[in-house]
Amino acid sequence: MSEHTTEVLVGAGVLAAAIAFVVYAGQVSGFSGGGSATYPLEASFRSLEGVSVGTDVRLAGVKVGSVADVTLNAETYRADTTVALNTGIEIPDDSAIIISSEGLLGGNFVEIVPGGSPFFFEPGDRIEDTQGAVSLVSLLLKFVSGSSE
Repeated sequence: MSEHTTEVLVGAGVLAAAIAFVVYAGQVSGFSGGGSATYPLEASFRSLEGVSVGTDVRLAGVKVGSVADVTLNAETYRADTTVALNTGIEIPDDSAIIISSEGLLGGNFVEIVPGGSPFFFEPGDRIEDTQGAVSLVSLLLKFVSGSSE
């Protein structure tokens, strides 16, 4: 009987470790089963390099949402983007949204630079002041070639 008890205990330990791993992976990736309440804002970027659905949206370095949808606008050849911001985070309607880098080797994220307006974006509004991703390769080529453009 002790042999079966040992097998059951080892199996229970393996199952507990698997459940703990799934919970940890969900927390690290930002996935939440219940889903927090969000509202959408739209923006159009010239370059969305390094950003995809699920990328963090940050305000003052704090995650306030994520990229919900990215599509190519066939008429303007720009990346139309929808970001989902946490409810309760009010963004002034003269704010800018830019693609920032976490560092030289880090990934990109979407950053909101708040304005000073007393009025706020409503769900579904479009942020007009955008700045796309800056390509590190193009910057290095400009530096090496001595171009001042």
